[in-house]
Formats: sequence, structure tokens, C-alpha cells
Amino acid sequence: MATGNLSAVTEFFLVGLSQYPELQFFLFMVCLIMYIIILLGNSLLILISLLDSRLHTPMYFFLGNLSFLDICYTSSSIPPMLIIFGSERKSISFVGCALQMVVSLALGCTECLLLAVMAYDRYMAICNPLRYSIIMNRMLCVQMASWSWIIGSLTSIVQTVLTMLLPFCGNNVIDHLTCELLALLKLVCSDISINVLVMTVANVVILVIPLLLIFISYVFILSTILRLNSTEGKKKAFSTCSAHLTVVILFYGSALFMYMKPKSKDTKTSDEIIGMSYGVVTPMLNPIIYSLRNKEVKEAVKKVLSRHLHSWKI
Repeated sequence: MATGNLSAVTEFFLVGLSQYPELQFFLFMVCLIMYIIILLGNSLLILISLLDSRLHTPMYFFLGNLSFLDICYTSSSIPPMLIIFGSERKSISFVGCALQMVVSLALGCTECLLLAVMAYDRYMAICNPLRYSIIMNRMLCVQMASWSWIIGSLTSIVQTVLTMLLPFCGNNVIDHLTCELLALLKLVCSDISINVLVMTVANVVILVIPLLLIFISYVFILSTILRLNSTEGKKKAFSTCSAHLTVVILFYGSALFMYMKPKSKDTKTSDEIIGMSYGVVTPMLNPIIYSLRNKEVKEAVKKVLSRHLHSWKI
């Protein structure tokens, strides 16, 4: 250990799923295709919400934030992952690892808070429809979205700085596909009790409390929907809420598995697969879910496409 203390870590080697070399090309192609779908799907959703005046509402403002966040989140992790899959030397610099972790963690934390904000928006729209436009004004929406980004970023900066300042004693092999916080902490050769405490507090603030608020919001939402006399009103309310609820289950399910389950000594293959689901599959499914489950989005897509097809014919 004395020799290890003298060796400074300048780069890390990402060896996640390297025990399956025959799958490297397959994983490369799958991640590449998913990344293209993520870019196209989320960009289309942002574009439609900007072009169609009917979608200039708080719900689509927050959805646009979520789509932009998913583009940034996957762009910080998938391209480096593709390089790792396609190269023999699966390394990343110390600074590059820190940047990847701070960006991906900030965006992941922000998404947790944004999903809670979106649940509150649905609660106000369904449970207080007469006061909805007054309460959910543009200023409040901008403030809620801004604070989600600010809190998520600050949480990430604190955890990343506390981690990267610790001694790694020459341990630079990360058993993961990306520079992920939990995988990196396993390389530290000193006391990490402060990091664990900060991470626990962050998990409560970023994961547990927003999830609890989402649950409470949907209890009130479901009770209100069930009291509606109009079948069409019930169908519309279920349609807008089911899309958000599906995204919440996918995102929080994988996030809670990653950060709230009992930690074993070594990173398991299941952790890496869940990590890919958390970082790749969920952002890809978000625009698909909102497009399939939302009549307004489908109509807006048809309107934009028909307008462009008409202009091309002319």
C-alpha cells in the first residue's frame, strides 16, 4: 500500500462488460442506434412544442426541458461509451472522468426534480383547472425549471468534488461503462464516510422526496379523475397522466435500483445493464411514450409533417 500511495492516478480504465468481448460490437451498434433515436426523437419533440402554438403550455414547457436534458445527458455518456466499445485501450483521463461524472450526475439529479415538477403541473391542471392558468404562470414555470437545474447541478458538483479529491492510491480500473459515482468510490483507499453521508442526504432530497411528492400528487389526481362525470374527460386526463407516470416508473425504478439498494463489494453485470437502461433506454423511450400516449403531440406531429410535405411539393 505504501507504493500505491506514491502513484498518482492520471487516467482511468473502464472495463465494464469487458468480460464479454464477443458482445462489444453488438453493444456498440445498439447504443449507436439508440443514441440516434434519442437525438431525433427528443429534438422533434422540442421542435414541435416550439412550432405549434397549442403546445405553448406549462406541460410542454417542462417536457421540452426534459427532452433537452435527455439529449445533454446521453451526449455526455454515450459517445465516450461508443469509443470505449470500439477501442482496445479503454481509458479516460482523470479530468475527462470528472467532467463526465459531474455532467451526467447533474442532469440525472435535475431529471428527478423535473419529473416531480411535472407531476405538480398535472395535479394543478386536473385538480384545480379553474385556477391552473393563474397559478402555473410563465414566471412560476421558469422558476421551477430553473431551480431544478440549479439544485441538480449543485448536488452533482458537491459529490464530484468530494470524490475526486480523495486518494485513489493507483487504483484506476473502473468496473463500469462510464465514470459512475458508486463505481469510482470503490477505488478510493481512504475513509469515505463523508461521501456516503452526503450521498445519502442527496438520495433523500433528490430521489425519495420527489418520488413521495409524485406519489401524493397522483393520489389526488386519481381521486379527482374518478369523480369526473365525463367519460371523455376521464380518458383525456388518463392519457396525459399515464405518459408521465410511465416515464416516472422507468426512470425512478432504475435510479432507485442503482443508488438505494444494498451495496455489494463488486459491481455486478446486472448493475451495468441497469446503468445502460438508466442512461440510454429511458431517454430513448421518453419521446416515444409521450408521442404515443398524447393526442395533442400526435396531432402536432401530423400538422408539422403535412406542412413541410406541402411546402416540398410546391
